[in-house]
Amino acid sequence: MKNSVITRITGTGSCLPEQIVTNEDLSKVVDTSDEWISSRTGIRERHLAKDETTASMAAEAGMRAMQDAGIGAEEVDLLIVGTITGDYVTPSTSCEVQEILGAVNAVAFDINAACAGFMFALHTAHAYLQSGIYKTALVLGAETLSKIMDWKDRSTCVLFGDGAGAAVVRAFEKGKAEDKAAGGILAFEQGSDGRKGKVLSCLGRRNNNPLIENPFIPSYVSMNGQEVYKFAVNTVPASIQKVLELAGLETGDIKYFVLHQANIRILQAVAKRLKADMEKFPVSLDHCGNISAASVPILLDEMNRKGMLEKGDKIVMSGFGGGLTWASAVLEW
Repeated sequence: MKNSVITRITGTGSCLPEQIVTNEDLSKVVDTSDEWISSRTGIRERHLAKDETTASMAAEAGMRAMQDAGIGAEEVDLLIVGTITGDYVTPSTSCEVQEILGAVNAVAFDINAACAGFMFALHTAHAYLQSGIYKTALVLGAETLSKIMDWKDRSTCVLFGDGAGAAVVRAFEKGKAEDKAAGGILAFEQGSDGRKGKVLSCLGRRNNNPLIENPFIPSYVSMNGQEVYKFAVNTVPASIQKVLELAGLETGDIKYFVLHQANIRILQAVAKRLKADMEKFPVSLDHCGNISAASVPILLDEMNRKGMLEKGDKIVMSGFGGGLTWASAVLEW
């Protein structure tokens, strides 16, 4: 028996820190250059937090998404944040956002799936809404990656930025749904491979008790770029092909592929393997860098605000990264 519920994104929002840091700016503090960074990654600038926090950016993105969807905070009954850079171990970023927005009726929790975090959160919200437990979800990806970077390591620090993106996701009954609710999320696919998780990692707090001498040593992101690249260019096209099959669609049916913004070479390799034109792969990494869980919703919001998405458009969204984790979805706008 087919599910009678349509799960649809009805609003998007995003928030980037005010401070823009160009490749030229970084060349003054680390041994690099604009040519070195842009030719290898496609990144020319990124936004770095100064006064902003993961929660404050998430809340701002969430507010803008709710405004776009035309709903109030009290209507949100599920609030999920994908992040690896919460401001606290506890409370969760989602509970901070709940307080800031006044989403008093929401159940709130975080998901840690690194660069696939927003997509994992979206899939979780989709399952809750499909089950009928909740009706309206606010799904966010938010990161302050600059606080876990080693700013002397040019191989990693030049890649990342800070920011947050959000989507309001609502459940509608088929047959009774408003006309604007046609379409929605058509299929999901996701996976994990913990065997290779250490190729992209950041160590947490170590054991600290009276049994051991353990002076605090800060930990930063460590990445084996070649291994991450191989993972992405093999896994992402396979995931997209699988989710297209689940939706009964082909590559040619898709207007846009909204992918995690890790590296322009990865996007080009995925497009080549899918035999799709690069014009179908919108890019925000040139001015945002890699914002982990936030990159997919930020790009989606940029597209929405520019009027690139029209009713009936079929798009693929895909996130991939640390864990290793990946997730793809097909939806009709």
